[in-house]
Amino acid sequence: MKLFIIFLFFILNFTSIFSLDVPYLSGRVVDEVGLLDSVEKENLEKKLKDHEFKTSNQVAVLIIPTLDGEILEQYSIKVAETWKLGQKGKDNGVLLLIVKNDRKLRIEVGYGLEGKLTDLLCSRIINNEIVPEFKKGKFTRGIENGIDAILSSIEGTYDPEERAKEKESAKNLYFSFLESVGEANLPIFFRLFFGVIFFIVITPFTLLTAVTPYVGWFLYFFLIPFYATFPVVIFGKWGGLFLPVYVFLMFIIKIFFGFTSKGKKIAKKLEKKVGSSGSGSYSSGSYSSGSGSSGGYSSYSSGSSGGFSGGGGSFGGGGSSGSW
Repeated sequence: MKLFIIFLFFILNFTSIFSLDVPYLSGRVVDEVGLLDSVEKENLEKKLKDHEFKTSNQVAVLIIPTLDGEILEQYSIKVAETWKLGQKGKDNGVLLLIVKNDRKLRIEVGYGLEGKLTDLLCSRIINNEIVPEFKKGKFTRGIENGIDAILSSIEGTYDPEERAKEKESAKNLYFSFLESVGEANLPIFFRLFFGVIFFIVITPFTLLTAVTPYVGWFLYFFLIPFYATFPVVIFGKWGGLFLPVYVFLMFIIKIFFGFTSKGKKIAKKLEKKVGSSGSGSYSSGSYSSGSGSSGGYSSYSSGSSGGFSGGGGSFGGGGSSGSW
């Protein structure tokens, strides 16, 4: 019997040694992966802080690389109980856990909010607001959508059916625009004249987009509405092809110019010809892999360290899990 107890004690301690640790609660957003840059993290922190100030609800986000074999639901509630999110007696805490490499996530809800943030509602938030964006690689937008939906649900203003209609309406808006413009019988002279004007105006900006670093990425997104509308007006339905061609090819070009040695050399020469005012930006290493954002992230983490702690809330396993 004694040998059995010793063996059991050894097994329990052995498994606890190799269990995944709970990260230190340094703020309302704990990003162990570096998924968010400093600005995105700060904006999210502010939103959660403002919500807590108004309602006393504590909502936190944890992003980790992997579970190392642990069960998602067990680890999620371990984090929530360790951090003690929510106020003691109110149990009004919520944890959004994202496991990037395992492609899993969970919303863990404290006892006091289970009536407002039901398991079904959590499942809808995950599947309708977060997962679709994660599948596109848009993690920041997915997290923001999820947090907005969580806060709206707590406040009683989130309607999943209405949100689904809004998304469907937005998706169909562009296609209805293509159809209506395509049916318009515009004179050939009009199309040719404005087609020439469009290309004269858009070409220099497109070249700048290709060869300049930071400004180029801004222009990349800035030009999307122009490529989405003007070609359709000028050329009809076939003009709708300009947008996907621009988005895809320009992205490939910018990756080539920004992250390959040969591309950087070509970009320098083209940048001089285009006459960009930021000709020295390539030599200063502005395309180095994310050194600026990592510094901002670290400084923000250290600034927020110790500025947030759980209030003693309790959890009972309410919420929902998902994957992408």
